[in-house]
Amino acid sequence: MFEEKILWKQRFGNTVKELGKYFRYIFNGHIVIILVFLIGTAAYYYQEWISRLSTDFPVALIMAIILALVITFSPIFTFLLEADRIFLIPLEERLKSYFQRSMIVSFFVQLYLLFIGLGVFMPMYAHVNEGSYSGFFLFLMLMSLLKGLNIIIRWRVQLYVDVIVHRIDSVVRYFVNGAFLYLLFSQATIWFFIPIIVIYALLYAFYFSQTKQMGLKWDFLIEQEEKRMMSFYRLANMFTDVPKLRDQVKRRKWLDWLSGILKYQHESVYTHLYVHTFIRGGDYLGIFIRLTIIGMLALYFITFGNGQILFVLLFLFLTGFQLFPLWNHHQNKIWIQLYPVAESLKSSSFKGFLTKVLMVQTLLLSFPLFLKEDWLVGLISIGAGLVFSYVFVNFYRRKTIV
Repeated sequence: MFEEKILWKQRFGNTVKELGKYFRYIFNGHIVIILVFLIGTAAYYYQEWISRLSTDFPVALIMAIILALVITFSPIFTFLLEADRIFLIPLEERLKSYFQRSMIVSFFVQLYLLFIGLGVFMPMYAHVNEGSYSGFFLFLMLMSLLKGLNIIIRWRVQLYVDVIVHRIDSVVRYFVNGAFLYLLFSQATIWFFIPIIVIYALLYAFYFSQTKQMGLKWDFLIEQEEKRMMSFYRLANMFTDVPKLRDQVKRRKWLDWLSGILKYQHESVYTHLYVHTFIRGGDYLGIFIRLTIIGMLALYFITFGNGQILFVLLFLFLTGFQLFPLWNHHQNKIWIQLYPVAESLKSSSFKGFLTKVLMVQTLLLSFPLFLKEDWLVGLISIGAGLVFSYVFVNFYRRKTIV
């Protein structure tokens, strides 16, 4: 006899076990030290920045814009598998409690993120408003109710086949959530909230009336669940091998010119492989771009003398550490062993490629320092970054490349 409660417990338990297995590798000693350093540094300069804010700083608007994103983005973890397309569709009518539990778990997971987000902004809010933190729990309670409502609405929207409806709904909810939060943080009177509450009620009533006769969109739900797990696996793959990770190849035509500058000769065969994998495979290029942009912005807006050199090296370390899985990206592909070239070229090509990537990032990270006319710090950062790139690849992680 089918028991949906037992099924949900099994799926939830297996997912927690799977995530826990890889979290042990992600939060190893190196990462914990780096996180503590980053959080401590960010907290110090954040507090320094807050102390210089004037009372007319638009804190309510900024908090509404950012926290509205956290509330609007309301994924629902269903723990569905590929085989459910066949075996669970006939049991759809008996899975109501299953998905209700999934929505409750999704709510509490995202409530934690909401707590963190609000906690980050409260020092700024308290400083500008010359008040205390007494409003924190009221804000958290109202935002929690808002998050729960967004999850319920999101579930109804997922019953639509057309993804355009999903996007329009996200945009509409974002502006409604933003308006509610702006009124909340501006300490508006309760009468101003009435139109927003009416809009929420109309939204839910509309979606409910339109979807009450619709069935679940199994393909969409399973696809979303797989995307979430693949995103986690790509993160975990930076720290350990993940057999379940599926390769994703994306043609990035705007970077085809890189292939043109590579030499076509036996000694460059692995260089071609790593360059094309970096550009098109996995999320390696995304990691490089994101960390570079974040680092450049941080170095431009945060000024702390010679400490900026350390900041450049930190971002180089983070990038290099997360790009090292590129070495094992093709380890299970037999055809690579058929290359008629020396095996030693694989190691030298990877070292040379990764060193050049980190050197390019060094130049990019140092650029904001020159814009601020910190010429000496910028030149030292370039020199230190170039040396660090070579030492990190050729000595620090030399045991990884075998």
